[in-house]
Amino acid sequence: MAAQLSQNMLLAVPLAPLVGAVVAGFFGKAVGRKGAHTVTIAGVLLAFLISVSVLIDVAGGARFNATIYEWMVLGNLRMEVGFLVDGLTAMMMVVVTFVSLMVHIYTIGYMKDDPGYQRFFCYISLFTFSMLMLVMSNNFLQLFFGWEAVGLVSYLLIGFWYKKPTAIFANMKAFLVNRVGDFGFILGIGLIVTYAGTLSYAETFAKADALAKLTFPGTTWMLITVTCICLFIGAMGKSAQFPLHVWLPDSMEGPTPISALIHAATMVTAGIFMVARMSPLFELSETALNFILVIGSITALFMGFLGIIQTDIKRVVAYSTLSQLGYMTVALGVSAYSVAVFHLMTHAFFKALLFLAAGSVIIGMHHDQDIRNMGGLRKHMPITWITALLGSLALIGTPFFSGFYSKDSIILAVQASQLPAAGWAYFAVVAGVFVTAFYSFRMYFLVFHGKENFRDKPFPGEHDHHADDDHGHADAHGNHGAHDDPTPHESPWVVTLPLVLLAIPSVLIGLLTMSPMLVGDFFQDAITVDATRHPAMAAVAEHAGHAVGMALHGFATLPFWLALAGVVVSWVFYMKAPHIPAAIGRTLAPVVKVLENKYYLDWFNEHVLAAGSRLLGRGLWKGGDGFLIDGLLVNGSARLVGLMAGLSRLVQTGHVYWYALVMLLGVFGLLTWQLWPALAGLAGR
Repeated sequence: MAAQLSQNMLLAVPLAPLVGAVVAGFFGKAVGRKGAHTVTIAGVLLAFLISVSVLIDVAGGARFNATIYEWMVLGNLRMEVGFLVDGLTAMMMVVVTFVSLMVHIYTIGYMKDDPGYQRFFCYISLFTFSMLMLVMSNNFLQLFFGWEAVGLVSYLLIGFWYKKPTAIFANMKAFLVNRVGDFGFILGIGLIVTYAGTLSYAETFAKADALAKLTFPGTTWMLITVTCICLFIGAMGKSAQFPLHVWLPDSMEGPTPISALIHAATMVTAGIFMVARMSPLFELSETALNFILVIGSITALFMGFLGIIQTDIKRVVAYSTLSQLGYMTVALGVSAYSVAVFHLMTHAFFKALLFLAAGSVIIGMHHDQDIRNMGGLRKHMPITWITALLGSLALIGTPFFSGFYSKDSIILAVQASQLPAAGWAYFAVVAGVFVTAFYSFRMYFLVFHGKENFRDKPFPGEHDHHADDDHGHADAHGNHGAHDDPTPHESPWVVTLPLVLLAIPSVLIGLLTMSPMLVGDFFQDAITVDATRHPAMAAVAEHAGHAVGMALHGFATLPFWLALAGVVVSWVFYMKAPHIPAAIGRTLAPVVKVLENKYYLDWFNEHVLAAGSRLLGRGLWKGGDGFLIDGLLVNGSARLVGLMAGLSRLVQTGHVYWYALVMLLGVFGLLTWQLWPALAGLAGR
């Protein structure tokens, strides 16, 4: 008999981090730095332990779907707070709380000198609460609340150093781009409420077949297609898919811990989670699935190209995140939803590891982030080195590592798909394997091997005082980056412990969980797939049932040899013959310029979209508000009243004889008007 999930225990999962956030935020001065990190870590630890217990119960067959609080009833529309806990939710709860716990511990060392220490712990705990409310929701209202809450807290975290202009620009950019996606998201929810008449997931899914027969009013478009594309536009913003990806690289202006929390494991995967949760709707529209497949494949390949030319260690990892999110989206497009969330899980661990390892390198390098100024750190930072190597091997899909199982499953699913866009998508994800390996090990070799460039710094300047950590790590005199000894040092245990703990699932989690997630019934009641029309999962199941055999076979497959080629080429280019990439860069200077300008999308957004919006706004202001509303309606009506009053003053003199004269003239006029026809008739005779 399956265990029963306790409502009170489930409530404790999101509320424990919320309590920590309130204490650290409102009583930070009273509890001090130690009190702030103690209460927030305790809250997230409690949430993690309960989440693990819930995952065990769910694996045993337990489920929960109930209303926790009824907020409002409008006719037949019920607005509620409720929890839906199944395999998908339980997995997300554990991933979110575990990565958040590692980030909380890491932050003790990373932000130890920052004056906003308590405020930072408040924000990351509040973010954890928001993300848990999103993944545990059983209705669209709560989903939208969590969706917007993680966006708001990410705005606060990206702009944490609010006196730094680049951080302010980055958080505003993230906020505005996400508003574009969220506009589509709320339109999709609005269509569901209008035509399904409910905010509940279960009730909406029960009406899915009926919705699939409707057309969008005034068009021949299928309503389910319009709804799904609108929902996915929301995912494009939150999960940084082309062309709404532009905010994520700039968000590296925030402190490094949030890069791991927001941009690796949680916020950016919210869109992937949402589409998987909405699989009963998306399965009914092949047009929407093709759209998702094209967008995901473009993101997977072309964002990887941008990672090749980055010199900031965090931006290399950021573009890697964009590319891997593209892989997840591709899996969604071919209806391999369980593969997408499987890659979401494995990616959460190894990408959080890589971000935190990058932060450890930044600490050791006295806050220089330029990988060209590094080299040889393997000897000085052994724990950071080995954990970063394990994370990189997982990222490129090395057999037996977690990333191999999820990434190769995506490639198998795309290869088996029958959608029109599947051919292009297959090329993109296979080519992306080489690109991923190349830029990942380019960073790895330049940072941990080769010449120790930190002694003479071939690229000094802004990187010596990089704004990423200036506010958080000043010496006793308030100077940043000024150190007599440039030799890197290993980070303290509160930084390296999370690296070790994240490295373990980065290596093992794929091997241990692939079969139940992709072949077993772990997601059976959470994800819906029309196996007849979308056979991708059948191809995955042929391999996923034998994890060891799949890994051994992986050594003979094209993706493995492409990954190996990427590693070898990066080693030759940057360890043995650095003149080769320099010569290629000169030969392909126009291509490099396009990559350096990020395909000119930022330029287009700023000079076309933003400028056009400013012109439109100015036109509405000057023409609509200034001329029409203020000029004609408001001021014009006032002038008309004034004119009428002026004319009235000419006859309202206050003299009795004038009024008597006017009365006589009026009587004369009335008599004339009444008698005129008779007088005209007499005159005619």
